[in-house]
Amino acid sequence: EVRLMETGGGSVKAGQSLTLSCSTSIFGPGSRTKYDLAWFRRAPGKEARMAVACISSDGLTKYLDSVKGRFTISRDYGRNSVGLQMNDLEPDDTAMYFCAADFVWARCDDADFSLSRISTEYEYQHWGQGTQVTVSS
Repeated sequence: EVRLMETGGGSVKAGQSLTLSCSTSIFGPGSRTKYDLAWFRRAPGKEARMAVACISSDGLTKYLDSVKGRFTISRDYGRNSVGLQMNDLEPDDTAMYFCAADFVWARCDDADFSLSRISTEYEYQHWGQGTQVTVSS
């Protein structure tokens, strides 16, 4: 069973930073299984979860255009976790943030794969419960 649990959400003012962490029960480096980890968010009043960043088994990353240069996704193999460093936060970043894993498609390292597709969330099989991030102006 794959387990994911997010921590680190909170309320901050615009321009401030937050670091999210997702502990996983997924095996670490050396595994021959290819899979992606990603952070998604669901904005207030929205149903869809939009991908903001993903990281492949090989450490390749991809970001949503609106967070490029501000967010950084990273893996900590020692702690079996994936983090999301969020700098220069904006009110539009307010959302419930979810950690997710994809063992089927694993297309984060595909140059033609776009995170902005609404259907991206359906390619991820395992999800955490989410952590709330609120950014005030």
